[in-house]
Amino acid sequence: MVVLSTLTAAPTIAHDFSSPNSSTAFSSHPPSSTHLAPSISQSTVRIHRAANTNQKDPSLENLRDLLHGRVTSSGYASVIERCNSLPMGRQIHGHVLKKGFGGHEFVGTRLLQMYGRCGSVADAELVFDKITIRNVYSWAGIFTVYATSGDFDKALVLFRDMLLEPIALEFFVFPVILKACTGLNALEFGKQLHALLIKGHFVTNIYVGNALIDMYGKCGCMDDARRVLETMPEKDTVSWNSVITGFAANGMVYEALKCLDTMRLSGNVTPNLVTWSAAIGGFAQNGYDSEVLELLQLMQETGVEPSDRTLASILPACARLQNLSIGKAMHGYIVRHGYMSNSYVVNGLIDVYRRCGDMSAAFKIFSKFSSRTAASFNTMIVGYCDNGEIRKAKELFDQMKLVGIEQDTVSWNSMISGYVDNEQYSKALLMFRDMGKEDIVADSFTIGSILTACANLASIGAGKQIHTCAIKNELQRNKFVGGALVELYCAFGDLVAALAAFSDISERDVATWNVLISGYSKVSNNNQMEVVHQLLDKMEAEGLNPNIYTWNGIIAGLLENGKHKSALRLFSEMQNEALKPDIYTIGMALHACSKLAAIEPGKQIHAHAVRCGYDISGHVGATLVDMYAKCGTIKYAGAAYNRISQQSVVSQNTMLAGYAMHGDWKEGIFLFHQMLAAGLRPDAVTFLAVLNLCAHAGAVDEGRGYFSLMGQYDINPTLKHYTCMVDLYSRAGLLNEAHDLIKDMPGDPDEIVWGSLLNGCIIHGNIEVGEIAAKRLIELDCNNAGNHIMLVNLYATTERWNDLARTWQMINDKGMQKSPGCSWIEDMNQVHVFHASETSHELSDEIYSILNILTLHMRQEGYRVQNKPRPSYKVYEESLPI
Repeated sequence: MVVLSTLTAAPTIAHDFSSPNSSTAFSSHPPSSTHLAPSISQSTVRIHRAANTNQKDPSLENLRDLLHGRVTSSGYASVIERCNSLPMGRQIHGHVLKKGFGGHEFVGTRLLQMYGRCGSVADAELVFDKITIRNVYSWAGIFTVYATSGDFDKALVLFRDMLLEPIALEFFVFPVILKACTGLNALEFGKQLHALLIKGHFVTNIYVGNALIDMYGKCGCMDDARRVLETMPEKDTVSWNSVITGFAANGMVYEALKCLDTMRLSGNVTPNLVTWSAAIGGFAQNGYDSEVLELLQLMQETGVEPSDRTLASILPACARLQNLSIGKAMHGYIVRHGYMSNSYVVNGLIDVYRRCGDMSAAFKIFSKFSSRTAASFNTMIVGYCDNGEIRKAKELFDQMKLVGIEQDTVSWNSMISGYVDNEQYSKALLMFRDMGKEDIVADSFTIGSILTACANLASIGAGKQIHTCAIKNELQRNKFVGGALVELYCAFGDLVAALAAFSDISERDVATWNVLISGYSKVSNNNQMEVVHQLLDKMEAEGLNPNIYTWNGIIAGLLENGKHKSALRLFSEMQNEALKPDIYTIGMALHACSKLAAIEPGKQIHAHAVRCGYDISGHVGATLVDMYAKCGTIKYAGAAYNRISQQSVVSQNTMLAGYAMHGDWKEGIFLFHQMLAAGLRPDAVTFLAVLNLCAHAGAVDEGRGYFSLMGQYDINPTLKHYTCMVDLYSRAGLLNEAHDLIKDMPGDPDEIVWGSLLNGCIIHGNIEVGEIAAKRLIELDCNNAGNHIMLVNLYATTERWNDLARTWQMINDKGMQKSPGCSWIEDMNQVHVFHASETSHELSDEIYSILNILTLHMRQEGYRVQNKPRPSYKVYEESLPI
């Protein structure tokens, strides 16, 4: 933009307009500085200077001459040059026609230039058509009018017409035509024009060279732009700035930086504000945020201070870095230099504070300095949504209409996506309906967000309606919308519809393929992985390579279907493909080890996490704690917990759950009080772990106290919390108190609650409460043999043999069988899984021989061991891929 403004202000040629046109296509002399005369802007400055110094100015004298009847073509030209008012210009034009200068090429050229400045293309065209003898200045004038108004096609068409006329071309024509080529991205025409410039020896002119560099840069041909710069006999700051701007605009930021260094070392020109701003803007637009700040510092060290426009391009980089201290430093600089009046700078500052989570500071700037545009409102709305303050976002959204600011599509999209991100899916749907009532056209972002809401609400009907809306607006081919449709149908298991939606996407990328592959991975059937591998082959056939997110989606699908061994095997295969696991891959692999209680593979994955530095993150650290706790090594769990760099409620809860699992009352309660002392606010999961600790330790009074403490943190007890308390009372023999608690529960008790009470009755021999619990338990699941077996155990404990026999008879009559017990053991990277009543293990004789020896030792130690016939076991053996 800076280059173009320089070109349009290029000096014009002094010429005798009354001389006949040359018969050749090019003038006989090469362009040189001796032919330059002051431009319009220079004349204006001179007139103002004359007025300020009480000196006579020729233009003012010409105006007086016109008013007194003494008219000349040069007098008209001088007056027209100063005119920037369309009504006044038309009056002068009338005067020109009245005095017989209507067809004069000199005056006519100035008139069409005046109309172009005033934005009246139609008047300029009429003047051009009336000029009887057109010279190069007349043509250049109409070219400029068209190029300035953005009608680049007409400029190029007229340029072709001019080439057929016997007009001597001058250098100042070409920057305008090259600008038209840039506007149309007409690279081939620009190259043809370049050849014409070489043939006519115009290419050595600095203005033409700069325009060529600008054209090639904006058309993406930086090699040609660089060659033009290298062949220019004379280079100025604009030349270098054009190349640097071109590199930056095409994402070649380090080439732009190299060019800037070459410019600095050349010694002929010095990088100015435009130079540095172009380089900084390129780095900012391409996401090199840290480098932007380094360039800013280097720029200031050379003595160049950023302008408000430079700062407007720097602030987005500061916002993405989410470094509040840097943001505050930029804020201070902006205030000291008086840039708070620039709306772009103010909006940039608001964005910095909202990304850093300081919405209070963002709102203060918005209230005091913002120009209150749709952009500033939208920035604040997004900020409140991102920080979970959805109510304030809605208030600001409603305020837009009250203050007369139109709620555009971005405003509606910000609110809808805000509701979705904050899991308020029903409100997102209502917002979408209101958007339709306001006749706001939904775009791809609207449809994509609302489809996510439909998926989370399990509303396939609404999702299909949105799909219809997308087809109506021809948005189903958009990859963002198409990906959301694929995800929606996969969530409901409709893979046929998902594949159809995927086929509609016009330009599929890796991300859209990942959505489809992840969806198929979550389907639980026997040929699942076979289909996934076929999809991977098709993806590669389209020239797209699976990335880490592809593999993560497949592993997540396997875990969702309980195929933990397959997930670990795929984790191993992924590493053989030379793909580096990221933090999410490590977390999922550790989760699989946790489910399998496979500590050896877990240790190896732990070592990998340490090498990558992932073990100190809250996500992986908490998963490590969970894995070691479930594998029975609470010591290692504690060590993993201590490695976490920044403790959160999640990591604290995981460690508390580990202590509860191992019955380590002392360490668990100590950790809970440490958590409170550190100012971390406990949640429902925290109290669930603490109540579990109390239940295992039989700490009734402490359990009551912690149960009451939940109210101080505005936490309503759930069914699981009541279950813990029932278990605590039942273990301690407070069976009536446990029964009363069940009756006072806000919801209906489930099997686990009644089972805990019945188990307590069996331990303490309470037949009265036990029968009540057993009756409720059997009512909830009458076909579960385990519930009847517990009743049998209650009768055996209380020596109610007749009732025991009756219950056994009922079990036999119904043909119920208790689900066989299952256990497994890991040995030498192999997991042996045992099911009761089966004897297929090849080492079953040795196993039972050892079991008999252990039974004998237990009896010698005084333990009661029940004599049972030797069961049979079916054993599944599978090697882990670690």
